[in-house]
Amino acid sequence: MKIFFLTILLITSGLVWSEEEQVNAVNQYILNTIKVHVWSGFETADDIQEIISDLLEEGADQSMLRQSVSIELNKKYQAEKSWPQVTDVDRLDKVFQSLNSIGILCLHNAGYTMSDGHDDSHDALIDYPKGQFFGYCFYHRQDLERAISGGGLRLAYDHVRGDVPEKIKVAQAILQELEKAGFTVDWDQTTEQRINIPNFDWKNRAAISR
Repeated sequence: MKIFFLTILLITSGLVWSEEEQVNAVNQYILNTIKVHVWSGFETADDIQEIISDLLEEGADQSMLRQSVSIELNKKYQAEKSWPQVTDVDRLDKVFQSLNSIGILCLHNAGYTMSDGHDDSHDALIDYPKGQFFGYCFYHRQDLERAISGGGLRLAYDHVRGDVPEKIKVAQAILQELEKAGFTVDWDQTTEQRINIPNFDWKNRAAISR
């Protein structure tokens, strides 16, 4: 689907690419996708190979792309040796655990868009007794991609009843836990804005299920 939009973008921008250039663009797009999935730390090598299968198009260099997974994973493994013992991702996970315990359901990597994140949160709430949570918090895949590239991490939130006056209490609780964990937070104190952690350093050691 994303490659389809890439093609549309090329057409609407007036660019005319040769078949070879289009194949190279597809290969580069998939390579970039592989890097994001590797450095996110959420998927295993097998998971990423399945993602490649979904993205492959005619002419794409399948052998090179599949081999790049182990190459990129090894780069990450070597980099992990110099990472601090406790990373920002570890600290955020602790914050999410604390918020879960006080009634705010928190999700890592929830869908690809804001709409996906809200849908995933509501789906997750179904698994818990009514009244256990009064709010929820998440970041989605695009937020994750931005964090990996050094653009900070934005957290979305809502009250379980939607846009009600009590929504501000959800945001304030999230802010309090983030500041207790030592994060510098950028937020205008209104529910019109998401909570931003501008200096978030994305380092996630292992492919785990959060």
